[in-house]
Amino acid sequence: MAEAIKVLLVDDHQVVRRGLRTFLEVQDDIEVVGEASDGAEGVARAEELKPDVVLMDVKMPGMDGIDALRRLRELANPARVLIVTSFTEQRTVIPALRAGAAGYVYKDVDPDALAGAIRSVHAGHILLQPEVAGVLLSQEEANSSQGRGGSLTEREREVLGLIADGRSNREIARALVLSEKTVKTHVSNILMKLDLADRTQAALWAVRHGAAG
Repeated sequence: MAEAIKVLLVDDHQVVRRGLRTFLEVQDDIEVVGEASDGAEGVARAEELKPDVVLMDVKMPGMDGIDALRRLRELANPARVLIVTSFTEQRTVIPALRAGAAGYVYKDVDPDALAGAIRSVHAGHILLQPEVAGVLLSQEEANSSQGRGGSLTEREREVLGLIADGRSNREIARALVLSEKTVKTHVSNILMKLDLADRTQAALWAVRHGAAG
């Protein structure tokens, strides 16, 4: 049996954490390894517990979810962060995605959909709602440079197209008959050549410039 996905809950409302824990603990493939009540504690617990996925609220006292995301990136923490928020404003969600979130769900999400979202981001996928993806694309438009894509090799363009399709490194490796290590190297080269911060920006760049599959 595959090892359970280790999840850390970060939310300043105890009742929310309790509800999430109650549901997730009945999932055979998900294990709640800890909780935190604000961003600073969440960062510390993520460093201590090494979760696979962090469910992170955005609005919290002290260090909020976006600052916590930035701190985790500075620490090169490998946890995938899934924003769980009641705030639907794009001005809240978009900075979180730019800070490194793998996606987001709303607090009224169907429980089964939440479990599916955790499994999806753990597998390396990116969860973007169409309306937010559209805004991100329009904001990138002024700063994007079509010419940067010319420096990519043919193989890197293939990898980029699969990133835009939401494929994980493992799925890309299987599709292109490569090792995961080789795929990781291609992804790093793509981000460096296109001057992008993460897979989310790479996926958006691919869509913007017609490199998606």
